[in-house]
Amino acid sequence: MGGARTGERAALAAIWLVSVLVVALVGLLLLAPRSPGGRDVSALPAVNAALNAASAVLLATGYAMIRARRIAAHRACMLAAFAVSTLFLISYVTYHASAGSRLFGGQGAVRAVYFVLLLSHIVLASAIVPLALVTIYRALAGRFNRHVRIARWTLPIWLYVSVTGVIVYWMLYRL
Repeated sequence: MGGARTGERAALAAIWLVSVLVVALVGLLLLAPRSPGGRDVSALPAVNAALNAASAVLLATGYAMIRARRIAAHRACMLAAFAVSTLFLISYVTYHASAGSRLFGGQGAVRAVYFVLLLSHIVLASAIVPLALVTIYRALAGRFNRHVRIARWTLPIWLYVSVTGVIVYWMLYRL
């Protein structure tokens, strides 16, 4: 029992370290100066929105699978959602490191809605990194009672981040 606790403590410490490093790296890349020229990354915002949408679909399907007690299908969907979200993060960092950020051009009430949505999206996207990693770790480690307790928080937050990512894209590039 003591070895399992020590192992989980070490895993959680590693998860927190990775989470802090990922969030810090994304923040630094968003604030770093851009060098002129480089790759054409203009398609990546649409790719990012598609990856966020795919993540949302996989999360919702994974939830439906666990409700139907289809554990293998649930696991496959959730691991696929994590993989898609990881691809999103790589694509997002690539885009922002190359192109910087785009300013929102909307005016009036839609501007306030956009920034409230964006702020909640950013805060919860930062929180989802450790939540998703801990949730997945506990499932893979067979700690299902603890997995379920944290998954009840992780799923709605992750879904919110995925869906609002698509909405932010739409408001920024299509509105």
